[in-house]
Amino acid sequence: MKERDKYLKIVEWSEEDQCYVGSVPGWIGKCCHGNGEMKVYQELCEIVDEWIKIYDKEGRPLPRPTNKNYSGKFVLRTGSDLHKALAVKALSKGESLNRFVVKALERIVSG
Repeated sequence: MKERDKYLKIVEWSEEDQCYVGSVPGWIGKCCHGNGEMKVYQELCEIVDEWIKIYDKEGRPLPRPTNKNYSGKFVLRTGSDLHKALAVKALSKGESLNRFVVKALERIVSG
């Protein structure tokens, strides 16, 4: 495995720019663009390799890896009022609080 494989690389279509753009969330913002999705991905990989070399040369630690397996669990602190409102909504729909929140988050992420 290459060092760059530890980082999530995203290539997505930009309506604003009318081309594909590449980034590494949490480390490198939008840094390359082009008309070919694979070409942008390859360029993005080269950019990540270059940044890894720069960090190494300067003796700086690399950012934490982002391309990892996720457990599916995380703790969310909402405040008591929101917690209660979500619980009441879930009860009114006949769902567990967990299922209700998961469905709401899925709707947000899928846009």
